[in-house]
Amino acid sequence: MTRKLLALAGVLVAVPVLLPAPAQAHGTMQTPVSRAYTCYRDNPESPSLPVCRAVVAAGGTQPLYDWMEVNIAAAAGRHRELIPDGKLCSAGRDKYRGLDLARADWPATALVAGKSYTFRFAATAPHKGAFELYLTKPGYSPTKPLAWSDLRATPITKITDPTLAGGSYQIPVTLPSDATNRAILYAIWQRSDSPEAFYSCSDVQFSGSSPSSPGSPAPSRSAIPSPSPAQPSPAQPSPSSSPCGVASLAAASSSTPDGWRAGPIALSAFAGMFLGGLMLTGARRVYAGAHRNRHRR
Repeated sequence: MTRKLLALAGVLVAVPVLLPAPAQAHGTMQTPVSRAYTCYRDNPESPSLPVCRAVVAAGGTQPLYDWMEVNIAAAAGRHRELIPDGKLCSAGRDKYRGLDLARADWPATALVAGKSYTFRFAATAPHKGAFELYLTKPGYSPTKPLAWSDLRATPITKITDPTLAGGSYQIPVTLPSDATNRAILYAIWQRSDSPEAFYSCSDVQFSGSSPSSPGSPAPSRSAIPSPSPAQPSPAQPSPSSSPCGVASLAAASSSTPDGWRAGPIALSAFAGMFLGGLMLTGARRVYAGAHRNRHRR
């Protein structure tokens, strides 16, 4: 009996180690900021932006916690074949349908036509692969569902295995000189070590003339503020699983643009250790009682 109790206690103590941590994620456009990351930063549980409230109303909060996972697991370069018109921003996945909302109030990053920039793609789980960045044609309206025919025929840049620095891929790009008004930057990241691909839509606003010096895009006045540290976390869902498998607890707390929160895992670990401690205490008492009984005999 004593051995069984000790064995059970050991299992309970081990439970927190076996609990799945948030899966390794992948990435999204960080500069210019993507729609998914915009609404994640606006606090999925209580968004302040009308467009982000509409995104939550369309698909719930989980897609925003999984902002880095707008993917197709077996794309293998067949992007136009697999993603229908009007669903480019969601990669044709119903889970992310809120990102396809055709609205004029998506916050936009201010850019200058003809200028050179270094765009950043947040790499929450780096992979080998190629990036293609497309810009919508002049005259595109954000109130119209995005179709493949709205994109320019060729990408504004295409780069394989760009430099990874500070947790983000650095993607140099020179913007077309004829870009005007509102536009969408559509990013495709096709892995070379897997058929999996990732997609994102970033809203941008062009204005002014083209200066000669390169730089990074400055957010427009409609850019999203980062959530304050006091924002709620107890009701926050954990990111869902992905083709990359289960990450360790250390990976769950690793550095990302806004960081993972491992509260649910820590709570489970504490509960498991507490229950294990109770079982160990009970086992010791049973063992002590049995020892006393043997001596009395």
